[in-house]
This record gives sequence, structure tokens and C-alpha cells, in this order.
Amino acid sequence: MGGKDKGLLELNGQPLWRHVAEKLAAQVDAVVISANRNLAVYQASGYPVIQDSLAGFPGPLAGMLAVMQQVNSEWFLFCPCDTPAIPVDLAARLRAGLNGAPAAWVSDGERDHPAITLMHRQLAPFLTEYLASGERRVMVALRQAGGKAVDCSDIKSAFINVNTPEDLAGRQEHQ
Repeated sequence: MGGKDKGLLELNGQPLWRHVAEKLAAQVDAVVISANRNLAVYQASGYPVIQDSLAGFPGPLAGMLAVMQQVNSEWFLFCPCDTPAIPVDLAARLRAGLNGAPAAWVSDGERDHPAITLMHRQLAPFLTEYLASGERRVMVALRQAGGKAVDCSDIKSAFINVNTPEDLAGRQEHQ
């Protein structure tokens, strides 16, 4: 996206992050934003904004860990800002697919979406060690932690990422 903050790019007159936050707000007890730049813009939303607790911006897992360290909750539903079409029953689908696992992520039938995950607080120490070892791969971490993929192939289009200006343009008015 040319170095632009993807979450602030507008889709149908609203920033991408807001599409996700509004869908999550109806499914969870509280919404927080994980961000490391444009903090004042995100803070103006009224939602708590949590920055990475690790230096060097080591990727999505660092943001997930920071949220787990600063928010008092047993379960955390993580979703990146570039998936504005997530379903209104995402949390329920992932909960139903846990089957005793400490984490569950979305699979659309063709690919896994590990950044869209429901994770239990018990994984915070594991994530701390995993990141300290230099690892950054979300999928590898979730598998090592005993997580499970949840089949969401019936709503595959809900998980299409907005990764390019063309993706964003193609989604305008199609939400």
C-alpha cells in the first residue's frame, strides 16, 4: 500500500479498521486496537490502543502478545484490519471449532488465515518464549501451541485480504 497505514485507508467512506471493529464489537466484550503508528488517530476512536511491548515491530504475534499482557480477559479474538468482510458470527465459529485447543484460526478451504484467531490467555508465556527465540511466524506458533484450523470454506469470501490499492478499489461499494 505504498507505506500507508492500511487500517486508515477508506473503504466505502470508512477506515478499514472500523469495518472490522464494528463487526467484532457485537461478538466480544471489548474491542482494542493494536497499533504502532498513527496512534492519535486510533485513540480518537475511543477504543483503547495498545502498542507492541517488544522493540523492532516483530510482527502480528508481538501485537497479540501485547494485547494479552495488557487486557484482562481469558480469551482473545484477533483479526487484522485488512479483512473488512469478516462474518458477524466469527467468534462463535472459532469457539465451536476449539474442541479443547488453546487456539483456533480460520481456514477458508484453500488457505489458512492464522492472524484471524481465537486464543486463550494461557498462550502468553509460550508467545513470549517463541518471540524471544527470534521466531515470528504466526502459523508455526499456533500449530506448536496446539491450535486448530476451523473450516470456514462456506464463507470463503469473508476472509479476502485487502493488500493492494486494486484490492481496495475492487471492494468499494461491495461490502
